[in-house]
Amino acid sequence: MRVTARVSIPVEAGNKGIRDGSLPKVMQQAAERWKPEAAYFTTFDGRRTAVFVFEMPDASAIPPFAEPFFMELDAEVQISPVMDTDDLQKGLSGMA
Repeated sequence: MRVTARVSIPVEAGNKGIRDGSLPKVMQQAAERWKPEAAYFTTFDGRRTAVFVFEMPDASAIPPFAEPFFMELDAEVQISPVMDTDDLQKGLSGMA
């Protein structure tokens, strides 16, 4: 299942993560493990934020994805299933 994950890091935890190297380490490890088709970095609500789009095999993969961000960066993690246009067309065609 394709998902989007938004990872928002509180300012103080992000500052600490940059100083001690844990922020880039956790981001790199996530990219290596989950191989996102897209990864973007921005700010939301004044927090450093990463947005990943990747394939999650099933719901049991949520803890392995989210826990490093929780534990290392005190981050807020939101995960939602997403569709591309082909998925949307397939889903809508089943409604007729």
